[in-house]
Amino acid sequence: MKQPLIALLLIGLGWGQLACDNRKQGESASTVASDKMPKITFKEKGIHDFGNITEGDTIEHKFLFTNTGAYPLIINNITASCGCTTPEWPREPIEPGEESFVKVRFNSRNKEGEQSKTVTIFANTEPAMTDLQFRVYVDKPGTAKNDSTQSK
Repeated sequence: MKQPLIALLLIGLGWGQLACDNRKQGESASTVASDKMPKITFKEKGIHDFGNITEGDTIEHKFLFTNTGAYPLIINNITASCGCTTPEWPREPIEPGEESFVKVRFNSRNKEGEQSKTVTIFANTEPAMTDLQFRVYVDKPGTAKNDSTQSK
C-alpha cells in the first residue's frame, strides 16, 4: 500500500515541477515578446511649455518620436483632454528605427490663465497608452508679455 502512495506522490511532485517550469517559460516568452514590441520613444521628456500667449492665438508643436521597437508601430487613435486641442498623427505604420511626429495644435480662444492639457496616444505598444502634456499661460488681450512665438 505504501509503494503506490509513494509513486502517486512522486508523480504529483513531477507534474507540479513541470507546471512551474511551464510558468517560467511562459513568463520568459512574454518578456522576450514585450522587448520586441513597438516602442514610441519621444525626443522631448516631460511637459512641453509654450510660455505666454495672448488669448485668441493658436499655437502648435511637433512632438518628435522614434519607433525603438522591433516591429512596426501603429497609432490607432489620439485623444485630447479638451476640444481646444487638436492632434495630428501619421496614419501609416512607422517602421523600426523610423522617426515621425505628433503635431498638437492649441486654440486659446475663450481661455485665460494657466492651461495644462494632455494628449493620449493609443498604439500597438506596451503600455498601449502614452500621454503627451503641455502647458501655456494665456494672457488677456492687451496685457500680454507674449514671450513665445505663434508656432513652435
